[in-house]
Amino acid sequence: MESECIDLLVTDPPYKTISGGCKDGKRTKRPKGILKRNSGTLFAHQNVNIYDWMPEVYRILKYGSHAYIFTNVLNLTEMLNESQKAGFKLHNLLCWEKNNCVCSQFYMKNCEYILFLRKGKAKWINDIGGSKTVHQFDNIIGNKTHPCEKPVDLLKFYISNSSREGDIVFDPFCGTGSTLVAAKELDRKYLGYEIDKEYFDIADSKLNSILVQ
Repeated sequence: MESECIDLLVTDPPYKTISGGCKDGKRTKRPKGILKRNSGTLFAHQNVNIYDWMPEVYRILKYGSHAYIFTNVLNLTEMLNESQKAGFKLHNLLCWEKNNCVCSQFYMKNCEYILFLRKGKAKWINDIGGSKTVHQFDNIIGNKTHPCEKPVDLLKFYISNSSREGDIVFDPFCGTGSTLVAAKELDRKYLGYEIDKEYFDIADSKLNSILVQ
């Protein structure tokens, strides 16, 4: 891809996480610790290093553009460090309150974090003074097409704040296409990559169903 060809990055990359231990909101067992990469527990393709892709997404983003990268507390420091090594500046740390929780022997997890980054000079969001750092959107419960599927309305919130109609929204780990669907519904152009053929086909089907409406 050419350098500085993308207007906005919104992505939820594969990262280390902790296995469950919850059923119907009650603890059934203690979490087992960080899942090993490429273990097959979550994904067939999980051996992805942050330092391999972060400089590339920085390179292809336009100067003065935004990036939203989902992460969790276990990976927050590494994700932020690698983003800054690549050249990104931290605008803010955002929090998605999911309105459901994952069991833990420490505190139950009911949110995810998003690094809100910029390339180059500061750029205001479109909703000036109207958007807070904690965002409440219901998580998808049941009938997920991907284990880490994000609500389209949440993604539309970020896309609306950091792009305009006709801009190109990029997701290099697009899963079953939620970011691309959100971009399409907001009249943005979109580009996504997904290495898992099963997820790719679902994303393709979702986008095609929008195109024929």
